[in-house]
Amino acid sequence: MSMTIYKKGSRGELVKQIQRALKLYPDGIYGAITEEAVREFQRKKGLKIDGIVGPATLALLIPTRLKKSIRTINEIIVHCTATPEGREVSVSEIRQWHKARGFSDVGYHYVIHLDGMIEPGRDVDLVGAHCTNHNAHSIGVCYVGGMDAQNKHPKDTRTIKQKDALLNLLKLLKKLYPNARIYGHRDFAAKACPCFDAKNEYRFC
Repeated sequence: MSMTIYKKGSRGELVKQIQRALKLYPDGIYGAITEEAVREFQRKKGLKIDGIVGPATLALLIPTRLKKSIRTINEIIVHCTATPEGREVSVSEIRQWHKARGFSDVGYHYVIHLDGMIEPGRDVDLVGAHCTNHNAHSIGVCYVGGMDAQNKHPKDTRTIKQKDALLNLLKLLKKLYPNARIYGHRDFAAKACPCFDAKNEYRFC
């Protein structure tokens, strides 16, 4: 699942999918008509009205893009990368960290970047490596950040775009796994991760 930004001037197959979701003629060209339809969709969904299809808008427009795991999932666990505020981190970089610790791959199933882009990590069909004794039946979601700029103290560093993307991703995961409960890593370990109370914040998802 590659979530980039689509706006006026964008072209391609994904633009066609966006247009179909908006019940427009799918010519694959993001023009003024598509832009206005996106604005109206955002208005109805309570999203930021900018006519741009970013991760939050795309997640609601095309929710079927998430793959459902063949595993039984009863927990969705939110993490942070425990990196300084404002510093971007790629899935490739996290994968290197985790392999250095002996993991076979990146431990998380999804990573949310500073701009709200949602990047897939480990395949959801595979058991993650993100929460001791809770990996077999869980999905691991991680946002980039979690420490202050000096990298000394835990901090809820989520950007607005990260908050939007995380909320929408969790809503979509709950649709795929309706019996799953949302937790923060801190609910199972003696650490601040994800540096906010995810269990309480997302209790109504």
